[in-house]
Amino acid sequence: MLCIIALLATLGFAAGGTGASDASKIVGPNACAECHKQESEAWQGSHHFKTFRDMPRKKEANEIAERMGVSRIRSEGICLGCHYTVQQKDNKKQPIAGISCESCHSAGDDWIRVHSQFSGKTEKTETKAEKEARLKLADSKGMIRPSSIYRLTKNCYGCHVVPQEDLVNKGGHSAGSAFEMVSWSQGEVRHNTWHSKGKQNVPANAARKRMLYLIGLGVELETALRAVGKSTVRRTYAFAMARRADRARKQLAVAAKAVPNVPEIAKLIEYGHAAGLKLNNERLLAAAADGVSKTLASISEKYDGSTMAGLDGLIPGTDKFKGKVREGGASN
Repeated sequence: MLCIIALLATLGFAAGGTGASDASKIVGPNACAECHKQESEAWQGSHHFKTFRDMPRKKEANEIAERMGVSRIRSEGICLGCHYTVQQKDNKKQPIAGISCESCHSAGDDWIRVHSQFSGKTEKTETKAEKEARLKLADSKGMIRPSSIYRLTKNCYGCHVVPQEDLVNKGGHSAGSAFEMVSWSQGEVRHNTWHSKGKQNVPANAARKRMLYLIGLGVELETALRAVGKSTVRRTYAFAMARRADRARKQLAVAAKAVPNVPEIAKLIEYGHAAGLKLNNERLLAAAADGVSKTLASISEKYDGSTMAGLDGLIPGTDKFKGKVREGGASN
């Protein structure tokens, strides 16, 4: 697993892979582009798309590869989990794209037909109840939709934080991006054009930004706690992950004061301090991370962000968005 995606800083390897880890169930971005043409065009302008071609040419990536004993970046498993979409056909796995639709929304074979067939009708004739049942079924089959903020955020952090010690300590890979959900989701990777029929690439509204920001802080804490628990030596990886956990705790403390009407944030902080950020403490750190996870799932179900206006002053503005947003309406 290697680094380097120029303007988007670095992505990392996630133990267990991303939502697209089951190569036998990958359908590929072309299957999504059949209906989501505008979204596909937005993706093709992003560094997520360009990593397929660019990463093997990066000097720093090849230096990390050499230190990790990887001779071909696009052919060996340690690199593929986060930097590529890998498909399995005839018992052979091969990268078919960079970071693509299924990297974020999960491998699609089980859910893509349910998701796209309008309950056997057309978009205009499908009833609201039928649509709700269809989307619920797609969710149950593994689809991660934009409304599933906690699951989506977990998938992002699965690669934007690097829970693999040797890759950092031995390979020299970054311990992860300086990642924040609003600024990274509202920049060049934004592809929210479906409901406007491609006329606009709509930004997240204020309520959604609040949820993205809060859930993002929580997942940062959860991920860092698990990573510290996996640490085995007092070196760069362990220190970096402990700093991430501590920073998330402090940011959550500020958020808790900003929205005192969301008492669950205090619970996140409590779990964040429940176990020492030290080596040989995996059991307690994992338990604390599990507590954070359950609390975040509860927040996602209970709130929609509409009562969290106090967070607005903490959320990064448009000047912090990563990369240039593609406007809608570029094609029919």
